[in-house]
Amino acid sequence: MFAPYLQGVAVGGSLIIAIGAQNAFVLKQGLKRAHVFAVVAICIACDWVLIALGAAGFGTLVAMFPKVTAIAAWGGAAFLFFYGALSFRSAMTDQTLDAEKGDSTVALATVGAVIATTLAISLLNPHVYLDTVVLLGSLAAQHPAPERAWFTLGAMTASFIWFVGLGYGARLLAPLFSRPVAWRVLDLLIGVVMWSIAGSLVLGQLG
Repeated sequence: MFAPYLQGVAVGGSLIIAIGAQNAFVLKQGLKRAHVFAVVAICIACDWVLIALGAAGFGTLVAMFPKVTAIAAWGGAAFLFFYGALSFRSAMTDQTLDAEKGDSTVALATVGAVIATTLAISLLNPHVYLDTVVLLGSLAAQHPAPERAWFTLGAMTASFIWFVGLGYGARLLAPLFSRPVAWRVLDLLIGVVMWSIAGSLVLGQLG
């Protein structure tokens, strides 16, 4: 049973580590030390639910209704364009981070706003469903029932380790972000990532 578990860890980890809107948001919240637990917990919960649905065969159902992914694609693109614009605007302001005190000139959002943003970034990107529900689900289906459970558990383990490490490990970079230029570069990179993903979603629908 250990082999399917390791395969699940490897596949789940390789899919989740890719730079994307969700990871960029978790990284920034970790650097700001703003509602990190809520952000990490929501990302893990969303991932686990989607992975479980994929392993249960939900990916086949999603493939049967392409309009669902189309709606998510347009909604996700709109949200990512908006969030990217906020990141570019943020890059034009001076922000610093005190390594000892955490957030300083970076304004803390309310818990509700952070939760809503985390849910949107986690669930409005069709690529998430393709990776977790369809791809992981199809791989899980290659295993008989007992081994499938271990594969699923492995993918969930990779998700847990990644988001906890990214959210809470980001503070190790805090000294670097005591300089405004570091925040400018991060915000610019996040804006580029957000708009690139949004553009790819729009092109995918138009094509």
